[in-house]
Amino acid sequence: MLAPPGDCGVDVAVGEGQALGNRLDFGGPSFGFFAATEAYMRRMPGRIAGETKDVDGRRGFVLTLQTREQHIRREKATSNICTAQALNALGGVVYLAWLGKQGFQELGELLVQRTHYAREALSGLDGVSRLHDQPVVREFALRLDVPSVAAVIDRCQDAGVHPGADLEALTGDEAHAGGLLVALTEQRSRQDIDRLVTVLGEAVAVERAATTGSEVAA
Repeated sequence: MLAPPGDCGVDVAVGEGQALGNRLDFGGPSFGFFAATEAYMRRMPGRIAGETKDVDGRRGFVLTLQTREQHIRREKATSNICTAQALNALGGVVYLAWLGKQGFQELGELLVQRTHYAREALSGLDGVSRLHDQPVVREFALRLDVPSVAAVIDRCQDAGVHPGADLEALTGDEAHAGGLLVALTEQRSRQDIDRLVTVLGEAVAVERAATTGSEVAA
């Protein structure tokens, strides 16, 4: 559960730190982690420039990674990006220190168990199946046998439950049509999962019945 990336033959590991004691805040701010073996530590970049396009399609560049406002003098700085980064990182440190090694392992085990329970329960519904059988934790994908995943999501939200994200809308790929991405955190109890199962099952049943009815009428 707590094997470091290096034990898996990894030289560089990057990831999202939002789940480590930081709030979602409608997409940010958050922090990421960038770790390397000691052999590569002195070779890590201080900044990374990424290529992009502006709204008019013109080529441009953005600072994808910068550890501080290195390119201007402190007295001329107009933002508090350094302070914001440090605050979010501090939140992650406090969260990990509060959990400790044992608590962090227990959290991982809890997430594995609840993810398994949710996927088994949801994929057992009529019209719902697994998108794949690979091991999962926190997030997993389902396939809904309905003409519109968005309509199912709307019905669930009307009942006060957000079931997940429409994979086709999320990726823009028609190959993911019918896909629903479900995510859980440690804050979701078994009762919350059971509520999700009930609401999603009812929403899928209504959508399937509506489709069958329109076909019969035609």
